[in-house]
Amino acid sequence: MAAPRKYPDEVRERAIREVRATGRPIAHVAKDLGIHKEALRGWVRQAEADRGGRDDRLTTAEQDELKQLRKEVAELRRANEILKAASVFLPRRSTVPVRGRAGDRPPA
Repeated sequence: MAAPRKYPDEVRERAIREVRATGRPIAHVAKDLGIHKEALRGWVRQAEADRGGRDDRLTTAEQDELKQLRKEVAELRRANEILKAASVFLPRRSTVPVRGRAGDRPPA
């Protein structure tokens, strides 16, 4: 479970709009709004990535997909470990059919 956000989404959106619209330095906008400058810098970078303006970051949708895929991989690995552990207790059967025994022949 994710930690609760310190700043509401409305504050984030307003701060990002302010940086884009005014062109003022992030540190000045952050100080005016009472936000930590590095938090605002991260929001602005993420907003740029979501708009396609940055190639060095994943978009929010890609981050969500990555998180989901990692969760699925972990779940499948756990399932595989359970199946491997259970297979120790199952009897081994030959996968090669035995031929030539009298009881195995179909009736003529």
